[in-house]
Amino acid sequence: MDRKHKRLTTPWAAGLAGMVFAILTATAIVLVRIALPSGVDGAGATVDAGQRSAVRTALELVPFAGIAFLWFMGALREHGGEREDKFVSTVFLGSGLVFVATLFGAAAAAWSVLDEGGQGSSFGRDVAYALLTTYAMRMAAVFVITTSTIGRRLGVLPRPLAVVGYLAGLTLLVVGANVPWSELVFPAWVLVLSLNILWGRRSAAAQPAPSA
Repeated sequence: MDRKHKRLTTPWAAGLAGMVFAILTATAIVLVRIALPSGVDGAGATVDAGQRSAVRTALELVPFAGIAFLWFMGALREHGGEREDKFVSTVFLGSGLVFVATLFGAAAAAWSVLDEGGQGSSFGRDVAYALLTTYAMRMAAVFVITTSTIGRRLGVLPRPLAVVGYLAGLTLLVVGANVPWSELVFPAWVLVLSLNILWGRRSAAAQPAPSA
């Protein structure tokens, strides 16, 4: 594969994987929030068949969202190439991997609301919400901030998008579980970043190839 083809296909992979992750994750969050709006405050409430169905659908989306995020993260690293800062890229990689691990952990704990009797496990639900809103979102915040930093240093992110990334990261870092639906900030940022990457790829593909 020549260098030009690699330069064009890597952003495409990052943009496509990011869009898949954003859509699946946002859908899962919305389904869970609608089915279990009270979070840990309603831990002892009975979960009816419709709520269990919504939660089950959300949990079945989570593994695919995690796989798409790993592709997204790998394509971003490949896009950065050898110019990336080793320290920042290590934090970028670590926060991304821990985010996926905590996301899967939250999903596993959330299965406790799907018991046949309809009475969700209080402990399991508390653990699921804590992992998602406190730990996973904090790791997402670190990932957003480091990605924005790398993008600005390499000159591949426009300044407004980098500023939006820093604001999104600080929101996820500070707000956490205090504001319901704040988890949607992360997939929204990934979607915006992915669209920007795909637009940049389209512009690069439209440019005439340099003469040999």
